[in-house]
Amino acid sequence: MKNSKKPYRSREARAPELTQAQEDRIAGRNPVMEALRSEAQIDTVYVSQESGGLQEIVELAKSRGIPVKIVTEAKLSQLTGGAAHQGVAADGACGQYVSLEDLLKTAEGRGEPPLLVICDGIQDPHNLGAIIRTAEAAGAHGVIIPKRRSASLTLTVGKTSAGAASWLPVARVSNLVSAMEQLKEHGVWIYGTDAAGTSYTDVDFTGGTAFVIGSEGFGMGRLVGETCDAKLSLPMRGKVNSLNASVAAGIFLYEAVRQRTART
Repeated sequence: MKNSKKPYRSREARAPELTQAQEDRIAGRNPVMEALRSEAQIDTVYVSQESGGLQEIVELAKSRGIPVKIVTEAKLSQLTGGAAHQGVAADGACGQYVSLEDLLKTAEGRGEPPLLVICDGIQDPHNLGAIIRTAEAAGAHGVIIPKRRSASLTLTVGKTSAGAASWLPVARVSNLVSAMEQLKEHGVWIYGTDAAGTSYTDVDFTGGTAFVIGSEGFGMGRLVGETCDAKLSLPMRGKVNSLNASVAAGIFLYEAVRQRTART
């Protein structure tokens, strides 16, 4: 008897590849609302005719002169590449890129020494989104990413950041090492991560500080590591000898927050 079962295909094989337009589209009620509130660049808002509770988003979009298009649920799913859109999506990045100088001006405007995160080779958009979310919550002044070999401010990053990518400045630079040298000229100390480094609790982060977070698979690049002023280590007492990149960023950031709060 002939086997009528279809050959098995993994979920990854079945998942359609997102187009660039789908990647740059913001999906979900909270990310779209935060993007509108923060006055991010939005071209069009799409609202499902089958979903309710979206009046506030529609009114806010119209108040900014942004066209609102009513579409079917199926059309919205197509526009977002099957993402969990909750009945609403918007065209545009989940945030706008700024310059390195803008990050320093943000710190100066708050009357605070810079507190920054430098992402070296963070290609997973979920990790980048989580780092941005943590950095914004900690009151950091911005995140720096390279133009190549890095996740960018796409739909997935916006969703994972829970809207924080619309508020926290993100600078995208051509060369991380050059950016690090520029930060040093403005009195910012740059700390990388290394198992043989100084314990993160023994370093003073009350001055200008930037933490370099490398990729989970390869860590920091060689030149980036050599450009750091110092290396920090986290105690590893379990069987696993590494942490998720966003978790490591959170630990360093909140140690800086603790020190700065204690000083003030």
